[in-house]
Amino acid sequence: MAPRVGLTYRLEQKAVPYRAALQAVGLEAVNLTPEAPASLAGLSGLMLTGGSDIEPWRYGQDDIAARSPDGPRDEMELRLAGEAIELGMPLFAICRGMQVLNVLRGGKLLQHIGEEHTGVMHGVKISDGSLLRGILGCEYQVNSRHHQAAARLGDGLIATAVSEDGHVEALELPSARGFVLGVQWHPEDLYESDAGHLRLFEAFRDAVIHWKR
Repeated sequence: MAPRVGLTYRLEQKAVPYRAALQAVGLEAVNLTPEAPASLAGLSGLMLTGGSDIEPWRYGQDDIAARSPDGPRDEMELRLAGEAIELGMPLFAICRGMQVLNVLRGGKLLQHIGEEHTGVMHGVKISDGSLLRGILGCEYQVNSRHHQAAARLGDGLIATAVSEDGHVEALELPSARGFVLGVQWHPEDLYESDAGHLRLFEAFRDAVIHWKR
C-alpha cells in the first residue's frame, strides 16, 4: 500500500498536477479541502499547494494588494501545518504553501512584487549545507508564478534559495524533527521533464516512508 499524504487545495483542477507528481513517486494523495473535515489522522506527510493569497491581517498588515484571500483555507492550512511540525511529520510547501509556512511561524509577506515574476524561468542560488542543496545543487533553474514573496522570515526559518533579484525562493526549518521544505516555484509543473524537480518529490517521499508517528 502506498504511503498516504495530505494534499491541501481549494479547486480540484488546481490539485491535478500535484496529485500526479505524488503518484509518480509512489505516494497516495488524500484530499484536504476547506469543505471537508481535515485531519492528519492516518497520514504520513503533508503537502501545501499553490493558490490564492493569505489574508493580510494574519501577518499584521492591512490589505493593499491581496488577491482573492481565502480565510477558511488559511485556517485549515495553518492548523494542519502547525500540527505536522509538532508531530515531526514531513511537510512540503509549494508557492502559497511556502507563504503559509512563513506566516505560521510569525513571518511577514510582501503583498506585491510585480508581474515580472509570473510565468518565467529564472535561476536561484541555493545555500550550502541546506536540505535543498543536497537535492538540487548550488544553482538551479526554476519557474515562477507568484506576485507575493516572503519578507521577514518566521521563527526558526532560514532562506535556502534566493532569486537573482533577491527574493526568497525556498525556506527550511532546521529545528524541526523532520523534513520541512518550502519552495516558491512550481516543481509539479516540471517534474516530468526535469530530473531535479522530480528529486524534490522523491526526497519528500523518502522522508514520508521513514517517518514514525
